[in-house]
Amino acid sequence: MRTRLILGLALALFLALFWFFTGYRPAAAEDLTHQELTNLEPAVAETPVEGASAGQRVREQPPSSFEIAARSRGTPDFPGLNIIWITPWGDREDANIWHNVVVHQSEGPAGSAYANALAQAARPGKRGASIWVETDGTVYWATGEWATPSHVRSGNRNDNHYIGNADTYQLVPNNDSIGVEFVGNYPNVRKPPTEAQIEAWRILVKILQTRYGIPTDRIFAHNWVDYKDRRYCEGCMLASIVRKATTEVALQEPASKPDQ
Repeated sequence: MRTRLILGLALALFLALFWFFTGYRPAAAEDLTHQELTNLEPAVAETPVEGASAGQRVREQPPSSFEIAARSRGTPDFPGLNIIWITPWGDREDANIWHNVVVHQSEGPAGSAYANALAQAARPGKRGASIWVETDGTVYWATGEWATPSHVRSGNRNDNHYIGNADTYQLVPNNDSIGVEFVGNYPNVRKPPTEAQIEAWRILVKILQTRYGIPTDRIFAHNWVDYKDRRYCEGCMLASIVRKATTEVALQEPASKPDQ
């Protein structure tokens, strides 16, 4: 035992003297190359790239602050959007399963959004919409995400007049379609939405799509899915902005078959 101890001490002394006189030292982090350091970094979650060649992978990006807010609860703020929470969000998992967004114009005067939103909050199932937008761009979130206001006729249009109705005929009911109501087209129903409403809509629709996973092809103007009004195309300009269609298509007049 004593002999091993002496041998161990002698070996340690030898190595110390060797490193001192030769300048050798074990590799430290600063001696490693950039590639070697990269290989030592903790692994980041990676997923296969859809449609990519075999073995190609991409690092998952963390959610943006906008996505975090859009999937939160309570009364989140969104830059560029003035939103008044009459009814705050609950947990996203408890919300209704929304498959569609339907854009409406109320044919009510400027300044009526707040009163209509309050009335909607008091009676969530009555005729109206979950969200109301004033002419100055203020958004009023009126009802709980579980509520289903009466705002569509289940998609009773089947004439393919504005869009193809094969995927909408009797497939756009109240219980899975969230409605957004824009006020201000009174007394002239053909009066277009204000610039402030359009800018608010660009942000609002992104929130709805992010929170509920609604694809762009499930965003509809009311006149696209229901026989609604032959005086004008309700909601068509706003829905077409999202669909990136031309304003000429959005504002086209009803054809020979009148709305009912």
